[in-house]
This record gives sequence, structure tokens and C-alpha cells, in this order.
Amino acid sequence: MKAIVVHSEADKPVLKWETVADIGYEPHEVLVNVRATAVNRADLSQARGHYPPPPGASEILGLEMAGEIAAIGDAVDGWAIGDRVCALLPGGGYAEQAAAPADMLVRMPDDWSFITGAAVMEVWLTAFSNLFMEGDLKPDETILIHAGASGVGTSAIQLARHIGAAVYVTAGSERKLARCRELGASLAVNYKEADFSTAVMETSGGRGVDLILDPVGGPYLLQNLRVLRAGGRLVNIGLLGGTKGEMDMGLVLGKSLRLIGSRLRSKPLSQKIGITRDFEKTFWPLLVSGVLKPEIDSVYSITEARAAHEYVARNQNLGKVILKLDG
Repeated sequence: MKAIVVHSEADKPVLKWETVADIGYEPHEVLVNVRATAVNRADLSQARGHYPPPPGASEILGLEMAGEIAAIGDAVDGWAIGDRVCALLPGGGYAEQAAAPADMLVRMPDDWSFITGAAVMEVWLTAFSNLFMEGDLKPDETILIHAGASGVGTSAIQLARHIGAAVYVTAGSERKLARCRELGASLAVNYKEADFSTAVMETSGGRGVDLILDPVGGPYLLQNLRVLRAGGRLVNIGLLGGTKGEMDMGLVLGKSLRLIGSRLRSKPLSQKIGITRDFEKTFWPLLVSGVLKPEIDSVYSITEARAAHEYVARNQNLGKVILKLDG
């Protein structure tokens, strides 16, 4: 089969579509002909050698896929060859075929394209698990979402607004801020031009927010702590800004704050199956009906994976960047 192979050229990752060894699958797994996958920040980090896959996972990039079942393990029931599915993966999505546990599969609606299917699993499951399982977001609360125009951000805005929570966001351009407002954000701050903590406290009448979803990390730590209300939760899902930050332990103790680090990729398979099934019961029907919608920025051919990575690295995307396989 063919897959994206990472090479290094002048200390920069070069992604090439090359022939690699065919993959196998376990009795509890299915083999899927991948029709589309997507670019995630974890892929960029892995390509640079900073984020290795979990033990036992494929070394090939790609944390999700949409495609058609090509073969079925002996211990699998309820699926047939040709079924259209999408799934979260620990790796392996940038390839013609990927193996996935049958319990991780979600059946795609007949009217969905594979591009739509590939835009859902990583960002919507990340947003869902961190808002509600880690962050315990309630309908009468207020959430601050950093990188609000990202795939995770646009998903999180919609989920939070659907349950009735108030949403504040940060983003880096007026185009992105405008889209966040359209999706339901009542405050959208350009972090390049304004201090988000000042804007949050002014807008909230000095009350702050109950929950923060943050992929930035260190540079935002102290400001995040300052804008959290008593009993507030900070869920950190990334380190785009760096690993080091200033912390005021008086704020943490005085306001009984909770700081939570969360990585979906490294969770045990049993937990990821549980997250998938819980999401399928609660919010998946709203995606199928169109009440909630994945935000798709652009579509590249899988052979253009390097260009797609460079586009995301420049923070130009608003929502998901998809990689489409021919056929």
C-alpha cells in the first residue's frame, strides 16, 4: 500500500507519498480503505519528531479517517465489507489502509461525504471529552476557549452553546473572530491586539469564567488563573505556546481551582471506546441532523500533505484541513 512517509530535509519534515509494507489487523479489528483523513496539530508535532505515537500504534501519521471496510476480523460482529465508517485512530490515517478496533467505528450517514466524515472524530471527541468529562461544563456556566477558530475550538463553541453555556473565545484574525461569533461566541478577543484577561473580566462584570479550554499552555497560565471563578477548571490540551509559565499558587488555593492536563491520543483504548460511544449517544445525532456542523477549511490531496501541514503551521486555517485520497 501507499502512505505518507516522513523524511528530514534541512531539519524540516518532508512528507512523501510512498509505497510501504501492507498492514495486518487483529481479530477484534477491521481493515478500512481510507478515503479521507485530516491534519491535526499532533501530526505536525510527530512529523518534527516531538510527539511519538503511543506504544504499539502505527508510526504513520494520522489520528482519524473515513473510509470503507475492506476486511473484518474473526471476532467482529455487526459490520460488513463496504460499510462506510469513520473512526479515531492512535496513528495510521495517512495511508491507503488503516486498521481500527471495531468498537471504535462510527457508521457514517449515507448522505455524508468522506470529507465530512474525516472532519469529525478527532476534534469533536476532543471537544466533547474535555468540555464535559474533564471540565464538567454546565448549562449556566461560562467557558473561555482559546484558539476558538481551530477544529477543536469551532466544535467546542457549538457544543457549549447547544447546552446553554456562554462562550468567550480568543483567535488571531478578524475573519476567525467573526466566524466564532457566528457560531455563538458572545465575546471574541484578538489575542494579537488585546489582553484577553482584561476583556474577559470586563465582559463578565468581574466574575470571570468557570472553565477554560486551552491548547496554548505556558504563556497563558497566569492569565488563565486570574480569570477563573472560584471552583473554576483549566483544561490544558496543548502546548502551542510553550511548556513554561508563571503560576500563582495563591490563586489556585484561594479560589479552589482545578488544573487538568488532558491528551486524548494516549488514553487507554477502553476509555476512548467509552468516549466514542458516549458521544454517539449524545451529540452524534445532532451532527447527523445538521444541528451541529463540522467546520471544514480546505481539502488537499494526500500527495499534498506537506503543503497542508505548512498551511496549518502558519495558523491560516479556520476549522479542519482535510486530506483526500484518490478513489
